[in-house]
Amino acid sequence: MKIDAPDAVIQLARRLRESGHEAWAVGGAVRDALAGRRGGDWDIATDAEPGRVRQLFRRTVPIGIDHGTVGVFGRDGVLYEVTTFRRDVATDGRHAIVEFSESLDEDLARRDFTCNAVAWDPLTHELRDPFGGEADLQAGVLRTVGSPALRFAEDFLRVLRAFRFAGHFGLRIADETWTALREAVPHLTRLSAERVREEIGKVLDRTHNASAALQLYADSGAWTMVAPEIAATVHLETGLATGLDAWTFSLHAVDALPPHRTRLRWVALLHAIGYPAARTRDLRGGWRFTGHEELGARKADELVRRLKFSNVDRERIVRLVRLQSQLFPPDAPPAGVRRWLAQITPPYVRDLFRLRIALWRAHPIARGDRDLVERWRKAHAELLRRPVLTLDGLAVTGDDLRAAGIAPGPRMGELLRSLLERVIENPELNERTQLLSLLREMQESR
Repeated sequence: MKIDAPDAVIQLARRLRESGHEAWAVGGAVRDALAGRRGGDWDIATDAEPGRVRQLFRRTVPIGIDHGTVGVFGRDGVLYEVTTFRRDVATDGRHAIVEFSESLDEDLARRDFTCNAVAWDPLTHELRDPFGGEADLQAGVLRTVGSPALRFAEDFLRVLRAFRFAGHFGLRIADETWTALREAVPHLTRLSAERVREEIGKVLDRTHNASAALQLYADSGAWTMVAPEIAATVHLETGLATGLDAWTFSLHAVDALPPHRTRLRWVALLHAIGYPAARTRDLRGGWRFTGHEELGARKADELVRRLKFSNVDRERIVRLVRLQSQLFPPDAPPAGVRRWLAQITPPYVRDLFRLRIALWRAHPIARGDRDLVERWRKAHAELLRRPVLTLDGLAVTGDDLRAAGIAPGPRMGELLRSLLERVIENPELNERTQLLSLLREMQESR
């Protein structure tokens, strides 16, 4: 298997080798190359200890000295991780106590899966693969290095990593690995919220077919441990003509969005979590989900807070779950579209349409695509005109109202909002003289 390493990686390896040390490329880039894909991070494993690495390279960052990792800037400006060979001394299911080793094979033996326990020499092109990782990749199998039960007990995050690797590379999880994984699932509650969030995020932002990995969360019962709000949607009947349950509907919507729309993929994943609480029977015996958007937004807020999302991401995700069904009528006049824009606010418009299109792709309905395209054209046309949608855009301010004899207080706010409504209805009115004239009319009509 031919592996092409960046020149900077070859230069780092040569510097270590010329100084009497081993230098092996490890990590995602080697694994991905063996799987016939490009990408992944280039990391270097060496017998040189951190202090020695910092002596050998001019530009370094101590990003994980206690665990033997030094960041080294290559000639291409990229920060590469150079880590001393290690072996585990003790583990508790969340963290490992390690000590340095002089053996590459010992270092590879502590890795999680065989596909990750491979190393490649950038100078001689030798592949070190003591556990058959390349053969497993070619056979389409994901298996642990050594005892599956022991591997998962060392770090329960490996359960979630198994889902990600199996989904991303289209691998079948080996029977013995799957059995041990299922037994380890109840221990996922011991993981920190940040690690869980980051691992799910890697599924969403690195794989077009994210549903393969996400389905493994459902099949193993992992959602019950890390996000019971999502677990409640699995196998939940929706009454859709295609027979999609709420969970499968969400999976299809996630896959309909590109990986770089990670935050929006979170919205698609969570869009149906209000279904269970909102579901009621209609008069024909079918299901209806009136109000699921608001219920879902509350549940989404609880979940993303628990997973410790940033405030910016939390606000965006929760609001889009709440807004997911709010589109203006197809026959809305321009003023109606502007009122809708004022309610939704422009920063959310594009993502809301992207979400609606993804939901349509997950469950196509007749003419639904044309309807969405036509509504988008209307919304986009209004956005291009940069309409005034907030008080900040009015041609008059509170100072103008005070000058007209109106005291600060609720009445002033009421008048400004009335003027804004008139401007949204007719943008040409947003001129100071006309607005002051309208203001006088409002005062006289009291």
